[in-house]
Amino acid sequence: MRPSGAKNNFLPPGLVSNLQEVLSSRKGGAQNQPNNEPASSSSVPHDAGEVDNTKPVILVTNGDGIESPGLTYLVDALVRQGLYNVHVCAPQSDKSTAGHSFTLKETIAVTSAEIHGAIAYEVSGTPVDCVSLALSGALFSWSKPMLVISGINKGSSCGHHMFYSGVVAGARESLFNGVPSLSISLDWKNDECQESDFKDAVSVCLPLINAAIRDIEKGAFPKCCLLHVEVPKSPLTNKGFKLTKQSHWSPKQCWQATSANRNPAAGHFLPNQQSIGIQLAQLGRDASAAGAARRLATQKKNLEEVESVGVAGKSDPNRKVKYFRLELLEKKQEEGDEDLDYRALENGFIAVTPISLVMHVEADVHAAASEWISTALEVEQ
Repeated sequence: MRPSGAKNNFLPPGLVSNLQEVLSSRKGGAQNQPNNEPASSSSVPHDAGEVDNTKPVILVTNGDGIESPGLTYLVDALVRQGLYNVHVCAPQSDKSTAGHSFTLKETIAVTSAEIHGAIAYEVSGTPVDCVSLALSGALFSWSKPMLVISGINKGSSCGHHMFYSGVVAGARESLFNGVPSLSISLDWKNDECQESDFKDAVSVCLPLINAAIRDIEKGAFPKCCLLHVEVPKSPLTNKGFKLTKQSHWSPKQCWQATSANRNPAAGHFLPNQQSIGIQLAQLGRDASAAGAARRLATQKKNLEEVESVGVAGKSDPNRKVKYFRLELLEKKQEEGDEDLDYRALENGFIAVTPISLVMHVEADVHAAASEWISTALEVEQ
């Protein structure tokens, strides 16, 4: 049985707020604010839940979104243990391939959510937004958590996929801010896995999580890296934890041409195809109707600029627009080192890969670059 996920209003929270404000003003509710000054953005209330200061604080985020089973099972297990104050700050939608991107020059919406008794918020942004906001002191009452856990996400993030991975980025952002972190992924296979595998993945990872908290309190947990955990597709039959190295594994990127009719986002590029649904969604992402109006005006201006690009900057009515869709496909790897992340995962181990913030350059690579630079500069001179 799947734990209940976050409970949300059907309409976007920003739109609900807009409607409530209009109704309130019509009923004379505006008289409750005699100074007529807009609320400051810094007035966002801290969490109102009761926090036991004797328990360590754990922050949970992910890349798949707040309603994903990996996160709900993980939070449920942490809460049931009764050992920690569990807080959640996760994307409201799937951001599993957002990488280490964050939202700039746009307002993000933060909505309270009910999830297994934890203090939880969903964010209309990326995993990095979630962690950065949570650690900023603007959302939660605590200064910083003992540990940040990002996951459990659906699908492997081995090798080069870590650069695209939202779940790894969430943990990396935590490390940027000096907070120890874990990221966890389940090696999901569509034809072989089922939702209960997330619950099993949680059960095999709990000992590692508990050990991490224990050693953080003792000062014995590694401070120079985060630990990325890959759980095999059948978690309960795993062969144990294995320390691994990041491989060069990467999925095959397959771009397919598609028609505008089949592309749900096609209307985003053409003003005359913008539906009321898209406009309402845009309204919901802003804190006020005025902000939404500015967003729509800016969007239309940008669209006009895009459409006007042609030869010598003039509009070109004959300009053709094509649409493509990316799919990630698995491909066979040739690396034979058994200590690589994906190899350990294939062999049934729980792969634990340390990820440092410092990009280490191997000696032979450094020597080759040094030789080329010296030669290139000599030729130029």
